[in-house]
Amino acid sequence: MSIFRSGMSKTRQSFFGRISQMLTGSAEIDDDTWDDIEALLIQADMGVDTTRAVLDDLQNRVRKQGVRNAEDVQPLLKQSLRALLKDPPTLNISGRPLSIMLIVGVNGSGKTTTIGKLAHRLNNINQRKVMLAAGDTFRAAAIEQLQMWGERVGVPVIANKPGSDPAAVVFDASAAANARGRDVLIVDTAGRLHTNHNLMEELAKIKAVSQKVIADAPHEVLLVLDGTTGQNALQQAQKFREMVDVTGVIVTKLDSTAKGGMIFAINHDLGLPIHYVGLGEKMTDLVFFNPEYFVDSLFDEEG
Repeated sequence: MSIFRSGMSKTRQSFFGRISQMLTGSAEIDDDTWDDIEALLIQADMGVDTTRAVLDDLQNRVRKQGVRNAEDVQPLLKQSLRALLKDPPTLNISGRPLSIMLIVGVNGSGKTTTIGKLAHRLNNINQRKVMLAAGDTFRAAAIEQLQMWGERVGVPVIANKPGSDPAAVVFDASAAANARGRDVLIVDTAGRLHTNHNLMEELAKIKAVSQKVIADAPHEVLLVLDGTTGQNALQQAQKFREMVDVTGVIVTKLDSTAKGGMIFAINHDLGLPIHYVGLGEKMTDLVFFNPEYFVDSLFDEEG
């Protein structure tokens, strides 16, 4: 819980803190109360549709419980926010000799760093034997960065020269992971949204070659979104969903933004589970998404 409180401090101190302040005191609830809550939720990047859903649920709770004073609204707001978030399912990376995860997302979202942190978590905390595949062959820096992370967390990396065929790298990595008795292969992919058609074809090829080694691969396709980009992240998620069967989301850099409301929009508008969130720079700051802790961390402890 403490990492959520510290990681979400910017969002808590800004928009959700202002909601808390506004609801403090014995003033009666009126139209201005609802307008103010709505404006602050939208400013926190929750999005119009998700904000509407929260307000409808909250007003329903207020009516049912006969609440009249603004200060009694905050506990109900927490309940409405919590009800909006679904508990993420367990990742589908068990129960077979080798599980393959594709990690997708635009360049700059923190994708490669997230793969390194995820590899650390699975390999060194969960005791799963992990291998990485440098499928983003279009950027030499991406290959080098992944190799550095592999060394840092003690995980082998299969890579080729910059500009080589990503599908060939993934095929080699899938075969190597299978032959070496690895539990999980995590595949980095290119993130060039401006060439949607090419990217879609490339991801389809990667999926097809991994299936030559493991018939039902990939078992997870996780989309990495930069939490500081707010509603832009939501648009990216929609585009990636059109191109590839995204199974879940990892949100990075939540500690660096005051607009953590985008978490609700991703979960509600897209219906995608959020598996992990990045709440700091340290290797251990990629943590399981816990809806209860997340909502609690948006409000002062006494709220």
